Amino acid sequence: MNFSPLDIETVFVVLSGKISAAINRKLYRSFRKENIDITPEQWTVLYYLWLKDGVNQQELCNATFKDKPSMTRLIDNLEKQGLVVRSASREDRRINIITLTEKGRQLDEATQSIVTETKNAALQGFTNEEVETAQNLLNKVFNNIKKSLDE
Repeated sequence: MNFSPLDIETVFVVLSGKISAAINRKLYRSFRKENIDITPEQWTVLYYLWLKDGVNQQELCNATFKDKPSMTRLIDNLEKQGLVVRSASREDRRINIITLTEKGRQLDEATQSIVTETKNAALQGFTNEEVETAQNLLNKVFNNIKKSLDE
């Protein structure tokens, strides 16, 4: 590979950070506009729970790629808002199981259109093939970085 230092800096430092920040800002504003009092970061935790409710904190960390202290803070805040509850695992009381409340479940439907609108805005003008290629490339980058962290 023969990438110039500027190309790498632009893609991995500046551009990826800008994209993430812009999407988060759009989601945050859209949530607020609809009186949904969650952050994009909280939404990622809720999203995983909507797919698979009743998981331990470590599984949430792995699924969202957040560290334990950050996840603890997120769950604390979600619990204060009445969106999730913590309970000790029946198998191992040292492990907390995180479960959605009814209020937390209801946010799934309330946020779907906002997230879809944000995704559509971000991908405007892309063909399905371009989206698939971008997804494959970004997954490859993520997996490479994740693998290098494990080494």
